[in-house]
Amino acid sequence: MTEKLPDKQALFTVIQALGGDWDTKRAVLGLSVAGHEKADDEATAKAARGALRALTDDGLIVRPDPDRAVYRLA
Repeated sequence: MTEKLPDKQALFTVIQALGGDWDTKRAVLGLSVAGHEKADDEATAKAARGALRALTDDGLIVRPDPDRAVYRLA
């Protein structure tokens, strides 16, 4: 049995593969494709936002415009 990656790692893998700009909606889709759906849409969106913030804190993605919650690879 394989262990599932944490949300942050799974999302970063998808972001690296696809590139481009990432907002919460796209991150939710990315987590879903990676098999990281939560109990409901709100929980999945919360996990996606948390993963985006964590990846930003790690310096792996950046938020070029502080007025928009849109991220891209660093």
